[in-house]
Amino acid sequence: MSHNRLTALGAEVVSALHELRKLNLSHNQLPALPAQLGSLAHLEELDVSFNRLAHLPDSLSCLCRLRTLDVDHNQLTAFPGQLLQLAALEELDVSSNRLRGLPEGISALRALKILWLSGAELGTLPEGFCELASLESLMLDNNRLQALPAQFSHLQRLKMLNLSSNLFEEFPAALLPLAGLEELYLSRNQLTSVPSLISGLGRLLTLWLDNNRIRYLPDSIVELTGLEELVLQGNQIAVLPDNFGQLSRVGLWKIKDNPLIQPPYEVCMKGIPYIAAYQKELAHSQPAVQPRLKLLLMGHKAAGKTLLRHCLTEDRVEASEGGDKEKGYSPPPPPASKGIEVTSWTADASRGLRFIVYDLAGDESYEVIQPFFLSPGALYVLVVNLATYEPRRFPTTVGSFLHRVGARVPHAVVCIVGTHADLCGERELEEKCLDIHRQIALQEKRDAEGLSRLAQVVDEALARDFELRSASPHAAYYGVSDKNLRRRKAHFQYLLNHRLQILSPVLPVSCRDPRQLQRLRDKLLSVAEHREIFPNLHRVLPRSWQVLEELHFQPPQAQRLWLSWWDSARLGLQAGLTEDRLQSALSYLHESGKLLYFEDSPALKEHVFHNLTRLIDILNVFFQRDPSLLLHKLLLGTNGEGEGDGESSLVMALPPPSQDLLPATQLHHYVEGFLLHGLLPAHVIRLLLKPHVQAQQDLQLLLELLEKMGLCYCLNKPKGKPLNGSTAWYKFPCYVQNEVPHAEAWINGTNLAGQSFVAEQLQIEYSFPFTFPPGLFARYSVQINSHVVQRSDGKLQIFAYRGKVPVVVSYRPAKGVLQPDTLSIASHASLPNIWTAWQAITPLVEELNVLLQEWPGLHYTVHILCSKCLKRGSPNPHAFPGELLSQPRPEGVAEIICPKNGSERVNVALVYPPTPTVISPCSK
Repeated sequence: MSHNRLTALGAEVVSALHELRKLNLSHNQLPALPAQLGSLAHLEELDVSFNRLAHLPDSLSCLCRLRTLDVDHNQLTAFPGQLLQLAALEELDVSSNRLRGLPEGISALRALKILWLSGAELGTLPEGFCELASLESLMLDNNRLQALPAQFSHLQRLKMLNLSSNLFEEFPAALLPLAGLEELYLSRNQLTSVPSLISGLGRLLTLWLDNNRIRYLPDSIVELTGLEELVLQGNQIAVLPDNFGQLSRVGLWKIKDNPLIQPPYEVCMKGIPYIAAYQKELAHSQPAVQPRLKLLLMGHKAAGKTLLRHCLTEDRVEASEGGDKEKGYSPPPPPASKGIEVTSWTADASRGLRFIVYDLAGDESYEVIQPFFLSPGALYVLVVNLATYEPRRFPTTVGSFLHRVGARVPHAVVCIVGTHADLCGERELEEKCLDIHRQIALQEKRDAEGLSRLAQVVDEALARDFELRSASPHAAYYGVSDKNLRRRKAHFQYLLNHRLQILSPVLPVSCRDPRQLQRLRDKLLSVAEHREIFPNLHRVLPRSWQVLEELHFQPPQAQRLWLSWWDSARLGLQAGLTEDRLQSALSYLHESGKLLYFEDSPALKEHVFHNLTRLIDILNVFFQRDPSLLLHKLLLGTNGEGEGDGESSLVMALPPPSQDLLPATQLHHYVEGFLLHGLLPAHVIRLLLKPHVQAQQDLQLLLELLEKMGLCYCLNKPKGKPLNGSTAWYKFPCYVQNEVPHAEAWINGTNLAGQSFVAEQLQIEYSFPFTFPPGLFARYSVQINSHVVQRSDGKLQIFAYRGKVPVVVSYRPAKGVLQPDTLSIASHASLPNIWTAWQAITPLVEELNVLLQEWPGLHYTVHILCSKCLKRGSPNPHAFPGELLSQPRPEGVAEIICPKNGSERVNVALVYPPTPTVISPCSK
């Protein structure tokens, strides 16, 4: 009788059910149970969870055959004494009641094997609790326990114990003699260490110690060789014990949010086999400490990033001797930005501290590739031109950049530098710096308060019964399970706990003033060497890995665009690495951003892209958006000329294909098509990249790499088949300018007709209230290409088919500060065939969720729009929670009421997918 709206149970009905063995009354609204319940002498299982029970009838003690009792999520204020008479009870759940304590007489429940006491507000356990010798599973999470009774070790049959979300400051010593323990959960406590005697828990399969304050692990932990799950994220662990690779059976492994230096963070995130390889390599060779830090210069166009980089890294001052502005000195014009540039800067030779400086172009055309360079463990310098800064320009010059970095790299360290300080008066300079500081504080406060309010809504939804949430479509998180709500709450808590670390105050700098430049250098050095801010600066590497890196950047291979895997293997041998040890070294160099090695890509895994400077130069070619510059490069390529010393002979050595001899008018046509529609044929791409392309294989690898990065896709290549001599066309979605898709028709020979009216619509909408990841729509356009056919792209919309089912992907930028950006995925079909529409959009939703996982600090919501509202053409359709995508359809429910129109009902098949296979945002 579960999941109804019962408010009472008739005594005469209950007393008539003499032979009843199982009774389920969960998820109702019962304030009390009838006394006649005690007359059901054969009752073995009773579930009265999720009701409104403040007490239980005394007659319950007569149920002498009761084996299972579930009274969780009620309103009990004490442990019911009647239960102590139930000697046959084997499973008991009294979670989520305000018990605040347990009676000493609980020891009478000697047959108890499974006991749930989660969220019962327990501060201590009585001594009698330790006499429950039959206990096998015990849930004590979400209480206020600080210690366990010494006799807790008597529970020798215990196999599973959950003590998460309590107040333990020390690892409970009473657990160590429990040799039969298989699962132990101590997440979200205040532990600072783990005892070495934990090795005595030899049968342990699962160990969760996340979100504590643990600084180190005992060497003996590696003796737990049966471990299959080990969760350590959110601690303060810097070094893992030697021989950690012995834990080879660990499948579930979480270690993020630790200040790891040995092994480095990048190695640990790859998993136990990579840790084993690192430690094995460390044993073979000398350890090497590399104090090196990635420094990213960000900011609006003309903020002064490039000049600042030159002044910092070349140790020069753009001024006359003494920097005297009074003598009318005019500094030379700042060097022109070439797009994204990388420079190595040895900031302190005595300590070997080196910065790898990335100057990220401020032009909007580079937004699609900028996120690739934003990574954890870097120092972000946001450059603001103080001469042109105005308070009203804060959102575009400062606020949007902070949102972007925070979404991509939660808890990132950001330093705000104001340039052109010499062009401002003293008072003006002070006012502008204070305004930036004030508006940053306001933005952070608004964001944190907004997230707190959203978290409070989740708390309020959790406080209500699932039945109540599911009864009214007006309720927040209508129909969403407690499990999904807890995931949502955990995500909000993560966002609140991982705000940006913004160093204040704003540092004003003039490139004319050597003292200000030196002050900035000193500031960057002090921040970089702060152990709590950048603990991974002094990461420890095997000497052989460091040598391998250095060999990749030495002549002659340093000049090449890429190396084969065998080329790298030969370098590995020079570094002392055999082939079987090379993989882990290349993987680390990839994860740490030293080179690109895609071991999971069939097309790229045999190649190593070590020359990142040239790769960035290639990206700059595609994203400068200057028609005259593009045409100039094409003309140079057609004439077989290079752009610099030594390049001409390199290009002339290529056997020029017949397509290279193209008239200027046709080249101009290709440039126009590229800048308007993002279309280029392969032979024209080769002309653009001639200084970098030495052979056809170079071009093919580069195009595979660009596809892997989500920057372009081959428009007319059949899936899994060669082109058979026809020209390959490539589409760069970020260049599409036309609002209505039409550009591909003349290449594909197709003509997409307008969509016909259909009975029902499915539409999944993603909403981004704070920031929309730059380049996301363009990259998503590439990622879905393998799933669709007959596609046609517009600037903000994609029409395509999944088989014979139409799909439409749309991006709608925010029209105002208070409105969110939205991205939607839609399809349609008749109601009997609506499963085909779900089948069409499900892989597209999954691809988008995979991309969004690259933005762990991003807040967004997902909704299923009401098909009835869409059919009516409502400008503001009702939105059902996106969490329903990951939940099974409710049993016995055929229709759901749309709150926009109380008389209108929506078929459940239009809200829930046939099977809950779609990845929801809270389950990633």
